[in-house]
Amino acid sequence: MPKLKTHSGAKKRFKKLASGKVKYKKQGKRHMMTPDSNKRMRRLRKAGIMTDTNAEIILRRFLPYS
Repeated sequence: MPKLKTHSGAKKRFKKLASGKVKYKKQGKRHMMTPDSNKRMRRLRKAGIMTDTNAEIILRRFLPYS
C-alpha cells in the first residue's frame, strides 16, 4: 500500500494533543469585529477542542501520521 499524503491545509489548522484530542483556532476573528460583543471576542480568543467524531475524521483522513 502506498504512503498517504498529509493534507497541507489541515496540518496548518489543527494540532493533535497528547490526550488524542484535536485543537483548532476558532473562526470569526479576522475582520469586521466591531459589531461583535466583548463576550464573543473573549470566547474567540481561546482555542477550540474538536468533537470526537470530527477529530477521528481529521486524524484518519487528513493527518494520518500525527
